[in-house]
Amino acid sequence: MDKVNLVLLVIVRDSEGVMHDDFFFTTDLDANPGEVASNYAGRWSIECVNREVKQCLGAEDPQCWKREGPERAASLSLWLYAAIWTWYIPTFGTNTTWIPRPWHPKKATPSFLDALAMLRRSLWLQRITPMSALNPLNPKILDGLLDVLATAS
Repeated sequence: MDKVNLVLLVIVRDSEGVMHDDFFFTTDLDANPGEVASNYAGRWSIECVNREVKQCLGAEDPQCWKREGPERAASLSLWLYAAIWTWYIPTFGTNTTWIPRPWHPKKATPSFLDALAMLRRSLWLQRITPMSALNPLNPKILDGLLDVLATAS
C-alpha cells in the first residue's frame, strides 16, 4: 500500500485583483495559513540576497575548493554585499542614482546592481580624474564614460 502524505494548500489572493494568486504548500496540517504565507514571504528576501551574491559578486563559483576555502569565500561575498549597502544607503539615501530606463519607468528603489555600479563609479572617478591630461575631461564625456564602465562591469 502506498503511503499518502497530506499537504496544506494556502492560497493568497489579492482582494483588488491586481496581483496574481500565490500558492503555498506545507506538510504541517495544523499550521496557521497566515504564518505559512508569512514564512514564505520572509524567505523571499533571503533568496534575493543569495541570488545577488552569487551572480553579482561571483560567489557561485569560488576559486578555492580546499579546506575552509568555500566557506571563507561565501562569508567574504556576504560581507561585501552588506558593506556595499552599508556604504550606498547613507551616501545616497533616497536619491535616484541609476539611469532611468524606458522599460522600467516606475522604478523607485535601487537594485544591488545599481549600488554596485555607484561604488564602481565613485572609485573610478577618484582614479580617472587625477590621471587625466592637464585640462580636466569634459564632465559630459567623463559622466558617460563612467556610466558605461560602471554598468558594464
